[in-house]
Amino acid sequence: MEVRLKELSTRLGVPLRGDGESVVSRVAQLANADSRSLSFLGDSKYRDHLVHTRAGAVILKEADADLAKVAVLISENPYLTYARAACILYPAPSVVGGVHPSAVVDPSAQIDASAWIGPTAVVEAGAVVGARVFVGPGCILGEGVSVGDDSRLVARVTLCTGTQVGKRALIHPGAVIGREGFGFARDGSRWVRIPQIGRAVLGDDVEIGANTSVDRGAIENTVIGNGVKLDNHIQIGHNVVVGENTAVAANTGISGSTRIGRNCTIAGAVGMAGHLEIGDDVHFAGMAMVTRSFTQPGSYSSGIPAMPSGDWRRNVARFRHLDKLVRRVKQLEAAIEKMSEKKGRSES
Repeated sequence: MEVRLKELSTRLGVPLRGDGESVVSRVAQLANADSRSLSFLGDSKYRDHLVHTRAGAVILKEADADLAKVAVLISENPYLTYARAACILYPAPSVVGGVHPSAVVDPSAQIDASAWIGPTAVVEAGAVVGARVFVGPGCILGEGVSVGDDSRLVARVTLCTGTQVGKRALIHPGAVIGREGFGFARDGSRWVRIPQIGRAVLGDDVEIGANTSVDRGAIENTVIGNGVKLDNHIQIGHNVVVGENTAVAANTGISGSTRIGRNCTIAGAVGMAGHLEIGDDVHFAGMAMVTRSFTQPGSYSSGIPAMPSGDWRRNVARFRHLDKLVRRVKQLEAAIEKMSEKKGRSES
């Protein structure tokens, strides 16, 4: 999409310095941009690229503006402004209502006339599809599913029975929402499945990455709050609650009945035990092993960085003796304290 800089400035709500009649139609990195490209400077270490860029315009902070030889859009948060500009230059495709001839739609399903049901999609009994919803090829909407206005199911998304999706959701290929959670009771040496009778409920503006799974609740619902962003290959267990505007990176697993607060960030490959309480504004670094509750805001890390294999084997061997070493240190401390007390008495 083409847009003049003066219009872009107005829509973004940021001041422009330069020719407002110039047109940009794409985004590009500073080093690769041309006269029709919009770029941004979010990190001062790339200032050298700013001096030499041929971009049509650059989004940057006031402190960097004098270095640019091209038009600039001044922002206190260049990366955020860039994100909004990219949405203007690359708008989501409009949805044209209709049902593809190869789709299978139950007569009792309620589909808004402006929604699109794509090739080979299946919409089962009692499902409700809102206005301007895009249901891509191969998607399955189970019995009683509801999808809110302006949501987009890209392709091969499975919404199991009773799943509720809010407005403006974006769900990527292969995601499975509302499958039966992992619940079993022991009967001697056998496992007996426990029926999972809750639902999976997604709020508004939720994004679910490719091949991510969100299990339905065992009794109560699994709830993904408004504005939550889940990356690819994430497992959300039954009865988990994820608070508003929390973001979770790829390959993370969250065990059942854990409750996560608002505005948290969970980096890649984090593993969470079940039945934990995670407060608001808690941030876990990559590969953290979360085995207890964290209710206070802050950043938390665990995991051991990679090291040469020889060092790793030696450290693991020593780790096995750590408890014995701690006991010996305590014994030595007690002995030293006893000697100090004896010496003090003798001097007095």
